Amino acid sequence: MRSQVRSGVRLRRNAITVAVVVVVGLIVVGRITGVLVDWLWFSSIGYVDIFWTVLSAQALLFVAVFATSAGAIWVSGFLAHRYARSLGTSQAEAAFFVVISELADQVAPRIPWRSSIACGAVLFGLVIAALEISSWDMALRFLHQVPFGERDPIFGKDISFYLFSLPAYVALKNWLLQLLFCSAVVAGVVYGVRGDIALGQSPRGLSPAAAAHGSALLGLFFVLKAWSYGLDRFLLLYGDNGVVVGAGYTDVHVELPVLWLLVGLATAASVASWANMRWRSYRIPAASVLLVFGSSFVFALIYPALFQRFYVKPSELQLETPYIEHNIALTREAYGLEQIAVKPFPAEQGLNLASLQANRATIDNVRLWDVQPLMDTYAQLQEIRTYYKFLSVDIDRYRLDAGYRQVMLSARELEPAMLPANAQTWVNLHLLFTHGNGVVMSPVTEKSTEGLPSLYLQDIPPVANGGPTIHEPRLYFGGGGHGYVIVKGSVPEFDYPMGKDNVYTTYSGRDGVAIGSMARRSLFAWQFDDPNILLTGYITDESRILLHRNIQDRVRTIAPFLSLDHDPYIVASDGRLFWMQDAYTTSRWFPYAQPRIGDGANYIRNAVKVVIDAYNGTVDFYVSDPADPILRTYQSIFPGLFKPLEAMPQDLQQHIRYPEDLFLIQAQLYRTYHMDAPEVFYNREDLWQFPRGLAGIDGGNAPGTPMTPYYMIMRLPGEPRAEFVLMLPMVPSQRENMIAWLAARCDPPEYGKLIVYTFPKDKLVYGPFQIEARIQQNTEISQQISLWNQMGSRVIRGHLLVVPIESSILYVSPLYLRAASGQLPELKRVIATYGDRVVMEETLGEALAALFKGTAPVASPPRGMADARAREALAHYDRAIERLKAGDWSGFGSELDALRPLLEALGAGRSEDQR
Repeated sequence: MRSQVRSGVRLRRNAITVAVVVVVGLIVVGRITGVLVDWLWFSSIGYVDIFWTVLSAQALLFVAVFATSAGAIWVSGFLAHRYARSLGTSQAEAAFFVVISELADQVAPRIPWRSSIACGAVLFGLVIAALEISSWDMALRFLHQVPFGERDPIFGKDISFYLFSLPAYVALKNWLLQLLFCSAVVAGVVYGVRGDIALGQSPRGLSPAAAAHGSALLGLFFVLKAWSYGLDRFLLLYGDNGVVVGAGYTDVHVELPVLWLLVGLATAASVASWANMRWRSYRIPAASVLLVFGSSFVFALIYPALFQRFYVKPSELQLETPYIEHNIALTREAYGLEQIAVKPFPAEQGLNLASLQANRATIDNVRLWDVQPLMDTYAQLQEIRTYYKFLSVDIDRYRLDAGYRQVMLSARELEPAMLPANAQTWVNLHLLFTHGNGVVMSPVTEKSTEGLPSLYLQDIPPVANGGPTIHEPRLYFGGGGHGYVIVKGSVPEFDYPMGKDNVYTTYSGRDGVAIGSMARRSLFAWQFDDPNILLTGYITDESRILLHRNIQDRVRTIAPFLSLDHDPYIVASDGRLFWMQDAYTTSRWFPYAQPRIGDGANYIRNAVKVVIDAYNGTVDFYVSDPADPILRTYQSIFPGLFKPLEAMPQDLQQHIRYPEDLFLIQAQLYRTYHMDAPEVFYNREDLWQFPRGLAGIDGGNAPGTPMTPYYMIMRLPGEPRAEFVLMLPMVPSQRENMIAWLAARCDPPEYGKLIVYTFPKDKLVYGPFQIEARIQQNTEISQQISLWNQMGSRVIRGHLLVVPIESSILYVSPLYLRAASGQLPELKRVIATYGDRVVMEETLGEALAALFKGTAPVASPPRGMADARAREALAHYDRAIERLKAGDWSGFGSELDALRPLLEALGAGRSEDQR
C-alpha cells in the first residue's frame, strides 16, 4: 500500500515537472521567436543597431540583476542552512511535515536543502530580474547622461543629476530593499523549518545562529535606510504643500536637518545591529527599530506639520516667497514657458473694408469647416467603398496656385473590418486588401452652392483640382489598427475599384521582411499563431511580410523612449504621401516644476519630428530641439538614430507645425505661471482660464466645454506677411471677457516662437462665451434656427473662432444643417460679429459685407458733397461691397483702389472750402 502511494506521488510529481517544463519551454520559445522576428524587422528597416543596443542593455541588466539577486539570496539561505540546528526529525520539523502533507498530498519525509535553497534563489532572482528589466532605459540614460547647464537653487547640483542620476539611485535602492526582503524570507523559512525560530511554542525565541543572521540582515537594512534618507533630501524638491511645488520653508529649515539626523540614527542602528551578531539580544534590534522609526514619525511627520501650522502659516507669503520664485522659474524652464514673448494688443474698433483688403490672406483662410462635420461629409462623398475609412481630418497649409492656403485633408485608409462578413477571409485580409488609396483635400473657407466643401483632391486615383498632384497615392502604413499583410505573392493586390471592375497592383516599395523560405514561414506562423502562413500556396520566393503598419506603433517600436503626440498628420509632398509625427522627451524628475495631471511628468520638449513614408514605411527621426539634454543623451546612446532637421527635405520642412498637445500643456500651465510676481502668484490674483464654447447641435452639445487650440493663417500684429499659427484665447478666472490670446508660430524661420498678446485691463473685450450669448439673443438668428429645426433639419453650431486682424478682433462661426435622418452636414450660414454688430449670411464674404457696410470710414463720403465725384465714389463703394459678397477679392481691391483718389480729392476740396 505504501509503495502504491509512493508510486502515485512520483507519477504526479513527474506530471507536474513535465507540465512545468512544457510551460517554461513554450515561454522561452515564444520569447526567442519574438526576438528573432524583431531582429528581422529592425534589419529590414535599417535600424538593427537600435535593436542590438536595446537588447544588449536588457540582457546585461537582466543577467546582472539575476546573478546578484540569486547569489545574494542563495548565500543567505546557505548560511541559514549551514548554521541552523541539526535536529533531524525534531518535533518542529515533524509538525511542519504534517501540515505540508495535508496541503501537498504527501511529500518526501526529508527536504533536499541545498537544491531547495538554490531553486528558491533562482526563482526569486528570475522574478526580481524580470521586474527590473524595464529599467534598461534608465540605466542607459544614467551611463550616457549629459549636463543640463543649470543648477538647482537648494543643493546647487546640475539639473542633469535629477533627470538622470537620482531616478537610477532610487531604483537601485528599491531593488536592494527587495533583494534584502527576499533574502530574509528564504533565511526565515530555513530557520523556521529547522526549529531555530520558536514563536508558537514555549520557550519562545531565536537560536543564536538565527539571531546573528537576523542582526546582520537588519544592519544591512539600516544601511539602506540611511541611504534612503539621504536620497529623500533631494526628493524634497518634488513635494507640494499647497503653496509651493518643491521644497518650501519647512522642508529646507526643518525637514532637511531632520533627514540628516535620521541618516545618523540609521547609521548608528546599523552598527548596533551588526554588533548584536555577537551579543544576540533582542533588545538591541528592538531599540534600533524603535529609535529610527519612532524618530522618523516624530521628527519627520509630527514636528514639520506643527512647524508649518504654527510658525509658517501665519507668515506664509513672507517665508515662502523665495521658494515660490524657485517654483515659478523652474516650472517655466521645464515647460519652455520662459520663451513666451509678451506683447500688448490694443483691441481697437478700427476695422474697415481697406483693413480687410490688406489682410486678405487672413480672411481667405478663416476656417469654416469643423472637423466632425467635415469628416461626416467626406465619409458620404469620398469613401467610395465600404472598406475605405477616413479615420481623422488633419489641418495643414500649402502653397498652391490659389496662394498660401489653409486646407483640411484626410487619408482614405483601408479598414478590413468593413468588408462584408463573408469576404473577411484570410486571403482577403492578408494578401488581397493591403492598402488604402489617396487623400481628400479641401480649403477651410470655401463651399459649393449646396453647402458642401470644395475639393482640391478627390476620388481614386486622386484627381487634383487646385491641390498638389499625387503620383503615389497608396497607403500601406497609416493610422488604423493594421495587422500584417503579405506582398509580392502569386495573387495580385487590390488597388482600387473602377466601375464594375477592379484595378490590381503589386507592391514595389522598400519595406517588408522576406518570408519566402520554409524556415521564415514557420517562424512567422508560430509568432502570429497563424498556420495559414505556412500552409498557403500564394507565398512565393519573392514574398515579403509588412509588420507594424500602424504608424504610431511603428515609431514606438523603434523608439519606445519617446512620447508621441496624439495626432500624426498626412502630408502630400513631391507627389508622395508622408505622415508627420511629433515626438516628445519627457521626465518626472525636473526639480521644483509643477507636474501635469495624468502622467505626472513635469518636463517636456518637442525634441523630434518623425517622418513616415506612407508607401515605403521608412521612418526618419529629425532633431527639432538640439539643446534638449534628454535628447542629447539619447543621441549618445543611439548615435545612428537621429538626423539634423536640416536634412529633412525642404518641401517637408514647409509642413512642420507646432504640436497641439505641447501647446495645450503649455497653455494650461501658463494660465497660472504667467504670474511671475510671488505675491500675485500666491494670491492667484491674475489667474486665467480657457474660454467656454457652445458648439454642437443647436449650440447645446456640451455647453461650457473649454475651447481647444486651433490653427489658422493670419498676419500677426507688426509682421509683414501672413503665417501659419496655432492660437488660443484666454479669459480671466470666473469671468468671460477676453484678456489675452496665445499664439505659436509654425512657419520657418520663426517656427516654435510663442507670443502672448495681452489686452488692456481697462477695456472690455468680449470673450467667446459672451459672443455666443449675443448670437443666441439675436432675434433674426434664433428665429431662423427655430424654423430650420421645425422643418425636419438639425442645426449644428460650429466652433466660434476668434480672428485677430491688425489691432482688432473679429468673431466668425459656421452653421451647418443636417437632415434629421441624414449624415451629410451642409455649411449653410456664416455668423460674423464685430463690435456691437452680429450678422448671419450665406457666405463669409456676404457676412463681412453686411458687417462693415455703412460703418467703415473709407465708405463715407464727406458731408455736403453732392457733385459727380461723390456719386462716383459711392458707386465704387457699392461695387466693392458686391465684389466682397461674391468673394471676388481682385474686383474688391480694384474698386477700393479706384475709391481712394476720389475720397482724397473730396477731402482736399472740403479743406479748401473751409479755408
